[in-house]
Amino acid sequence: MGSKNKLKRFQENETFSNVIQPTRAEVLNNFSHKGKWHSFFKNNNPIVVELGCGKGEYSIALAKKNPTKNYIGIDIKGARFWRGAKTAIEENLPNVAFVRTQIELIDFIFDENEIDEIWITFPDPQIKYKRTKHRMTNPEFLKKYHHILNKNGFVNLKTDSEFMHGYTLGLLQGQGHEVLYANHNIYHNEGSPKEVIETQTFYENQYLAIKKPITYIQFRLKY
Repeated sequence: MGSKNKLKRFQENETFSNVIQPTRAEVLNNFSHKGKWHSFFKNNNPIVVELGCGKGEYSIALAKKNPTKNYIGIDIKGARFWRGAKTAIEENLPNVAFVRTQIELIDFIFDENEIDEIWITFPDPQIKYKRTKHRMTNPEFLKKYHHILNKNGFVNLKTDSEFMHGYTLGLLQGQGHEVLYANHNIYHNEGSPKEVIETQTFYENQYLAIKKPITYIQFRLKY
């Protein structure tokens, strides 16, 4: 994407009522929306967060299907989620918002027990050992998820990485968390949840075109 297009998208994001772009200092110093997301949406509906939302395809698709849930896409790259934010405005979807921030700061963005569900869609598996700290299902991230999820909340991991799937399953079982559902090829095996197979991202369609298996885990964290 050209620098002019990026700049234009950044500028347009600033005009969108469904986009919040705090500085790191604002996030770390008593972020204004923390614990007040129901007020932002003006309802008490369940809040679902998509981490590393990219273009916001999943958040938008789920928001259309579930108007009684609120969706928040998190990504550091505002030029990407510009597309989702613009679509939400064009299609009058009041139950979608986007926050430009780093995922490791989510426990400063959301309060304890504030979230009902988390989606992690096609994250970088960070296969090299030295990159473990960036892996989005490592023990430190799981603690952050547990902190912001309510007692019945759960996490969805959808990935094309067999490594990420296996790593996460092993970690969950080793730490005694509850695996609600696991499938190593959601389009091949029957019984996959509709929300998992009815929505495909741009990259997912590319993986499917080359017949790459898509995996999925739904889990609840217990500490």
